Amino acid sequence: MEIKHGRGYVYALRYHLVFCVKYRHALLTDMRAERLKKIFRDIATEHKFEIITMEVMPDHVHLLLDCSPQHFIPDIVKTVKGYSARLLFKEMPELKKRLWGGHLWNPSYFVTSVSEVSETAIRQYIESQKERGEQDV
Repeated sequence: MEIKHGRGYVYALRYHLVFCVKYRHALLTDMRAERLKKIFRDIATEHKFEIITMEVMPDHVHLLLDCSPQHFIPDIVKTVKGYSARLLFKEMPELKKRLWGGHLWNPSYFVTSVSEVSETAIRQYIESQKERGEQDV
C-alpha cells in the first residue's frame, strides 16, 4: 500500500465498502453494471478519492477505496449512493418500476478498513511500545 502525504500528515487509508440494491433485487446486470462503474469512477475523480478496485454484482456493490484523512466515510457513502441513484433513475427510468418508493439503494452499508498489516501484528506492535520505550531510557 502506498504511503501518501498531505499537508501536515502522512497516511495510508483504504476501505472496503459494500452496499445493496433496495430489496436485494438483482437489477445491476450487463449495461447497468458497466454504467454504474463509470458513474462511480466519475464520482471518485470529482471528490478526490480513488477506487482501487470494484465489482458490481446483480444485487450489491463492492468498492475498495483509497482516501485521505479529510474524507468522512458517511459523506462518501451518501455521495456515491445518492449521485449514482439519481443518474441511473434518470437514464434508466424502468428501474423505478421494480423499486417502489424511489430508492435504488438499501439505506445501510458495510465498511471496514483495510491494511497490509494484520490486526494481530498491530496489537503486538502497540503492546511492545512500552517495553521499547523503557529500553530507550
